Amino acid sequence: MNIKYQLEQAAGVVCKVIYPVHVSSFSGKGTEVAICTLSSIDLLKKISSDAIMDKLLIVGRLFSENKGIDHLIQFCTMSSTMKYLILCGKDTNGHYPADALMNLMQFGLDEHNKIIGTKAPYPFIKCHPNLVNKFREQIKLIDLRECYNLDKIIESVNDLT
Repeated sequence: MNIKYQLEQAAGVVCKVIYPVHVSSFSGKGTEVAICTLSSIDLLKKISSDAIMDKLLIVGRLFSENKGIDHLIQFCTMSSTMKYLILCGKDTNGHYPADALMNLMQFGLDEHNKIIGTKAPYPFIKCHPNLVNKFREQIKLIDLRECYNLDKIIESVNDLT
């Protein structure tokens, strides 16, 4: 493991202590649609307090291109009813999980479980490739990256339900 990676991992631990993010997700009453607000915590809170939660399975955030996507894949494939994942808000600078997720859906993984085509620095997935393939087949990504407009996000949810 190279020193740059080790320093970045240590910086991530320090960041969690200095800037803890206590909010990660909110459950809704829906079954087919989930929203990922990426690093936009204010957007996450805004969506979670709106009536649209009646149509959402869950709304959550995503900060990293590896562990975060692993957790996302596991959650989405455990749900037998989830069909859509809306990506909105701001991608995390430096990690680019949205870019990694979009490339995962389009190009998949190489033989080392690395997401093909992404600009993310450490896009290695630990999930079994069969689980990744199930995720790619089961879930349709709706790309609303850089969208912070609640009305537009609600309109997208309504179009899907």
